[in-house]
Amino acid sequence: MDLALSPGAALARAGHALAPHAALPRCGVVDLGSNSVRLVVFEGRVRNPVTVFNEKAVLGLGRGLAATGRLNGAAMEQALTVMARYHAVARAMEADPVEVLATAAVRDAANGAEFVEALRARLGPEVPIRILSGEAEARLSAEGVLLGFPEAHGVLADLGGGSLELVELEEGRAGRVASLPLGTLRLAERAGGEPARARAVARAELDRVAWLKGAAGRDLYLVGGAWRALARMHIAQTAYPLMIVHHYVLPRDEARDLASMVTAATRRTLERMPGAPAKRVADLPFAAVVLRRLLRVTGARRVVFSANGLREGWYAELLPEAVRRSDPLLAAGQDLALRFGRDPRLPEALFRWTAPLFEGERPAERALREAACWVSDIGSHDHPDYRAEQAFLRVLRQPGVGLDHHARAFLALVVALRYEAEPDAPWLGTSRALLDAAAMRRAEMLGAALRLAYTLSGGTPALLAGTALARRGGRLALRLVAGSGVFAGESVVRRVEALGAAFGLETVVEVARG
Repeated sequence: MDLALSPGAALARAGHALAPHAALPRCGVVDLGSNSVRLVVFEGRVRNPVTVFNEKAVLGLGRGLAATGRLNGAAMEQALTVMARYHAVARAMEADPVEVLATAAVRDAANGAEFVEALRARLGPEVPIRILSGEAEARLSAEGVLLGFPEAHGVLADLGGGSLELVELEEGRAGRVASLPLGTLRLAERAGGEPARARAVARAELDRVAWLKGAAGRDLYLVGGAWRALARMHIAQTAYPLMIVHHYVLPRDEARDLASMVTAATRRTLERMPGAPAKRVADLPFAAVVLRRLLRVTGARRVVFSANGLREGWYAELLPEAVRRSDPLLAAGQDLALRFGRDPRLPEALFRWTAPLFEGERPAERALREAACWVSDIGSHDHPDYRAEQAFLRVLRQPGVGLDHHARAFLALVVALRYEAEPDAPWLGTSRALLDAAAMRRAEMLGAALRLAYTLSGGTPALLAGTALARRGGRLALRLVAGSGVFAGESVVRRVEALGAAFGLETVVEVARG
């Protein structure tokens, strides 16, 4: 290779076609908070946000605000530098639109407007800066949470450095909102750095929100970096098999015990705890104080952690209404199929083909079967020796925001078994730890059915159309149309028998004239 050439020119000379510039639109949002500032760039306009850039700087812009009423001077200078970088990154990535969302510290500080003017001078008029009211911040957070939890029912609590935003969620709709000065930085300052004193402050503020008491028996959805840090600590300490905070769930008693432990721990103890982030250690006791009080006031039955919040709510505003209201589980499967599969027509044919095997399935089971059909071919371009494992991990760790941990584990196990993974493969342990016996059996049945379907069809809907399954009493029949390109060879017979064994049925292969 000619070292004088650029890498692209050298590849072109060697005969390699250069990939065109990404056609998917990008957009960027800067979350200018009391404790940190973060740029996120999203790619595409799909139901499950795809993040292609995510960078955070912890500046403490709101540090000292409770005492002085002003933004931290040193942090303001740092913020101007960081924001100039973020502007350059967003431009280089061709993100459009790009917007800055300023939250509690900027809206409450006496010099907030002055700081925003300095930002506008640094960034130029093409980058809008929106100073969010407490209600606007709460409602954007709610839109972000509802992308991942479209049927959310309970209370959303978004904890930042300067404020706590609360939103009433009624079966997927945002209701009443409240914004309280209980962010971790502000609460620590109001309590003189003492978690014991912070309890009284939190109690007084939360008791003013009367509608919180109507959440008894519902869920408490937690958004914010400090609470995500608590979740990661719990995951690490309990050896939970999946290191994904989004959709991580704790029963009420476990959440209360976690909050009590963190509140009582010394800083040195917290620093030594598995999973404790060094940059969040000072915030953790105050986040725990607020969590414990919220559990008491709301009477919530469990805590659900969300990685979605303000930034994803901003992204949701850009989506067409039909996309926003589509099913996130099915959308996640379709996204993977379109990126990694061979024929986008096949999944719907597989869904119809497998239906006779699962009569009487519940709506949630039906939805998982449909999603499994969409992801069933995503290993088609991988190395055959690693296809099952690669497809398993791709599904288990996908960024789909609407997938809870059960759905991830189920779909990953199905796709691995469709690719003939050994049932005792050690890397299947995550799914087996997260699924009960009934779900594992159903995954094995569906995996066997899809394995047969691909053997028959070669991954094409045209060949699959020459076959059909039927259950007749205690017998499973595979019907083949003569002359359709499909015949009952040794591999087909073996997999029909394996499918029958998974269902506890005898099998028969029938050949009909076309």
